[in-house]
Amino acid sequence: MRQNKTQKEQIQRMKALVDTLDRAAKAYYAEDREIMSNHEYDALYDELTALEEETGIVLSNSPTVNVGYEAVDELPKERHESPMLSLDKTKERESLKSWMQGNPAVLSWKLDGLTIVLTYREGKLAKAVTRGNGEIGEVITNNARTFQNLPMRISFPGELVLRGEAVISYSDFEKINEEIPEEADRYKNPRNLCSGSVRQLNNEITAKRNVRFYAFGLVRAQGEEFHNSRMEQFAFLERQGFEVVEHYLVRPEDILERIAFFQEKIAHYDIPSDGLVLTFEDIAYGRSLGRTAKFPRDSIAFKWADEIRETTLLQIEWSASRTGLINPVAIFEPVELEGTTVSRASVHNVSIVRGLQLGIGDKITVFKANMIIPQIAENLTKSGNLQLPEKCPVCGQPAQIRQVNEAKVLYCANEKCPAKQIKSFTLFVSRDALNIDGLSEATLEKLIDCGFIHEFADLFELERYREDIVQMEGFGVRSFQNLMDSIEKARTTTLPRLLYGLGIAGIGAANAKLICRYFDYDLERMRAADKETLSEIEGIGEVLADAFAEYMADGDNRRRLETLLQKLTLVIPQADTSGQPMVGMNFVITGSLEHYENRNELKDIIEQRGGKVTGSVSKNTTCLINNDIHSNSSKNKKAKELGIPILSEEDFISGYLQ
Repeated sequence: MRQNKTQKEQIQRMKALVDTLDRAAKAYYAEDREIMSNHEYDALYDELTALEEETGIVLSNSPTVNVGYEAVDELPKERHESPMLSLDKTKERESLKSWMQGNPAVLSWKLDGLTIVLTYREGKLAKAVTRGNGEIGEVITNNARTFQNLPMRISFPGELVLRGEAVISYSDFEKINEEIPEEADRYKNPRNLCSGSVRQLNNEITAKRNVRFYAFGLVRAQGEEFHNSRMEQFAFLERQGFEVVEHYLVRPEDILERIAFFQEKIAHYDIPSDGLVLTFEDIAYGRSLGRTAKFPRDSIAFKWADEIRETTLLQIEWSASRTGLINPVAIFEPVELEGTTVSRASVHNVSIVRGLQLGIGDKITVFKANMIIPQIAENLTKSGNLQLPEKCPVCGQPAQIRQVNEAKVLYCANEKCPAKQIKSFTLFVSRDALNIDGLSEATLEKLIDCGFIHEFADLFELERYREDIVQMEGFGVRSFQNLMDSIEKARTTTLPRLLYGLGIAGIGAANAKLICRYFDYDLERMRAADKETLSEIEGIGEVLADAFAEYMADGDNRRRLETLLQKLTLVIPQADTSGQPMVGMNFVITGSLEHYENRNELKDIIEQRGGKVTGSVSKNTTCLINNDIHSNSSKNKKAKELGIPILSEEDFISGYLQ
């Protein structure tokens, strides 16, 4: 037992070291600051290396390993060696107690993400496959290597097969959604975001989504003895460096108390969960029960019985956003749900309003999805008498119903709508944009109403209205001067901050950085870029490319941007292009390689020489690198259509690297 405890302590120390070293590296390389000396960093790095050698475990985000990014044309499919059955379900706590039939069992979270099967051989991750339809899943091995907490190497030398859940936390989900300005384009829940992130064709995108993996079951560990105990299996997985779902050994006499413990915890739990799982502790006994056509008999899922309350719909509040969307929120008589008072719930869009047949005064039932997010469960009276607003609630101009993806939304087409202006200015002065302190949304509304600001450049001319502003409620000489100091500081900024602050649909802070890096921080090249060129940027799809190109092509936007640029000083990183003969060249790599371990190795060599590697062939591609130059692949066909050279690895090396 002491050996296990020691290894657990070692793993905890490794996690702490990885976190400290990663923060130090980010500060040094990305933020141009130091949080520790080189000597301190080297000492901690050496300690981590020694622990990795001693335990045989290497965490995925360890600075001692570098996970390569790679894009693929499609995810291959693979049949599971045994079907992954769904679990039988119940919402009755007492039925769980009777299901146990006096036997001890393991109670754990039922996480709400994407189920993954992992295979390790000789201590290394060999394969990762999604659950799929239970019979056939998609191979996502390279994506799994970017999971934040997945060990790249473990101490167990034999073949190990385990199952777990890939998840994205609520806090990370909210951060990602904050960068998507259009309400209709935002992800509805962490599970959908996680599913899309794990199944990306380019694992660099997966890496940015902070996906985590929690093991919930061991399928096979070659030659290992677990003394017929599920708890022993969990302990073994923890010793290998895996994070496992929170779990407890329970008996019929204490299971209800443990369920209550989980129920209290879920209200503040950052990992999405839609219930619990109960599995017999005795492995052999569980297997002896066999399975039905649909469910294994050794486990059962417990789904939270939603606490549903009946109430009365008082009104639908329509609020306009800076993008023009007019979003509905249901206001109802307050009710107690899961320990809190609730009186509001988002209805999301016009399609849902109509589907629920809502009307003022209707009797509705409400609940908290996963015990967290208030939603309308059912409309009991379905009067359907709710009239959609014909005008924008802010500017009074006509509102339009538009089709966005598969939903109908209400939209204000008035470009001069104050809501659009206020929200746009709020974004422009926000922390990740120009970062101007002292300009709250309420203050901006006052300045707009007074006619002091009409476009972004006007913010840098507020000094001329000094006498008027210091007389405004909430202002004075000191607060006005603080605002002027903040505005003066904001005059010197970076191009990514400016692009994000412009409020181009879909261009968040992260996307703005991607675009700037791609064009070497050359604003004129960005402004002249067409949709096809922008689509080549990894992480920028056709929708975002179209929005960016349209914004830059608009005459009014160009004029306003020119005026704004006269007020700003842009700090542009200076790239050292000496010894970089491939500056300005774009390459596409496809197929298997012979001289390099993988595409990422060749990509690194090209980028070190100043070149760029993109995922698709376009008119801007210098050449396509493919050892099978005569194949009929889509990239070969595209290259031939555009007259782009297709070079084998040998030809590329002799032509560009020698």
